[in-house]
Amino acid sequence: MYIFGASGHARAIIDILDPKVKISGIFDDNPDIEKLLGFPVSGPVPDNFEFDAPLFIAIGSNKGRRFLYEKFSPRANFGTVIHNSAIISKYTSIADGTVVMEGAIVKVNSHIGKQVIVNTSASVDHDCIVGDFVHIAPQATLCGGAKIGEGSLVGANSTVLPGVRVGKWCTIDAGAVI
Repeated sequence: MYIFGASGHARAIIDILDPKVKISGIFDDNPDIEKLLGFPVSGPVPDNFEFDAPLFIAIGSNKGRRFLYEKFSPRANFGTVIHNSAIISKYTSIADGTVVMEGAIVKVNSHIGKQVIVNTSASVDHDCIVGDFVHIAPQATLCGGAKIGEGSLVGANSTVLPGVRVGKWCTIDAGAVI
């Protein structure tokens, strides 16, 4: 798997992948970053680069992930990263490019969009719909039937009550109850 990004979120992704998945290369637009957790960082992705393994966009910014997804989607397949301690119902769907971190739970009949971060110990209850490019922060809870619009951030330790709909590109503050 290739990784784009060489900061905190990329370190978390490498921690989940290594040694289970071969890391084929790491790219970042910052030319000053030469190594990340002992792996070489190659700089920006060359325009003519052909991905021979899935790409994972390890950028915490929702808008940044969307920009990079649009940039690379014509020539890349996107990998999904799921920590082995995550609990995911077999009756749910998770789109490409999403990460489900340590201790996260995704319950039955939920749909997680593409390029989503379901962060550490987050909980997505039954029948939730999580749009593309969303970040569900650590220990956030989506109660049954909640819907989160594209690009929104559900802050750490916040709760979205049953059936509540959150619009696109919204920010829910840490600890909030919606």
